[in-house]
Amino acid sequence: MPNILIVEDDAEIAALQRDYLLMAGFETLIVDNGIEGLEAAKEADLVILDIMLPGMDGFEILKTLRETMDIPVLMLSARSEDIDKIRALGLGADDYIQKPFSPGELVARVKAHLTRYERLTSVAGNGEGKRKLSVRGLELDPDDRRVLVHGNECSLTPKEFDILLFLLQNPNRVFSKDHLFERIWGLEALGDGDTVVVHIRRIREKIEPDPQNPQYIETVWGAGYRFRV
Repeated sequence: MPNILIVEDDAEIAALQRDYLLMAGFETLIVDNGIEGLEAAKEADLVILDIMLPGMDGFEILKTLRETMDIPVLMLSARSEDIDKIRALGLGADDYIQKPFSPGELVARVKAHLTRYERLTSVAGNGEGKRKLSVRGLELDPDDRRVLVHGNECSLTPKEFDILLFLLQNPNRVFSKDHLFERIWGLEALGDGDTVVVHIRRIREKIEPDPQNPQYIETVWGAGYRFRV
């Protein structure tokens, strides 16, 4: 069974997560500090990561993990500031859940992220080549998951890459924030549109010559986003 690592220094919250995940059939391990959490992540299939931790905070752990691993990471925090969410997603978190949370929703998100990750790794490992996509100096390789802009490689997080790939595969079509969230995260949106907004902003910062006047990903006011070709 998938091994879920819970990095949480609040014993009650950690136990609640563990109990629900065990009932859903997952193996779990609880670590209550950042330094041990970083080491334990090497053996995990998915990490549920609190931001405020002793030893090393969640942002530091996430940043270090993303240097070598692309397993799903779900960030949990009691802090409601938008800057924390933006920072977590920008560093490569796959999801951001604010405390207090519904244990059932947490389990659903864990399942969705694991399913999507398993599907991506299965496709990458089956030897089936996919056609590279190229539009006005932007090149995307679905197999190597690389993005080049006028020959310069851009470092995108897994979710940023998935959004860009989806939009590029469906050019000139408008997709709402909720549609993109449900398509990329595999979950019902339920007010998670801001997560998409953050990711689109980060993608633009990386691929657009002028993020304030995007030439690739356009905003269609009141409707959503489209990739213009």
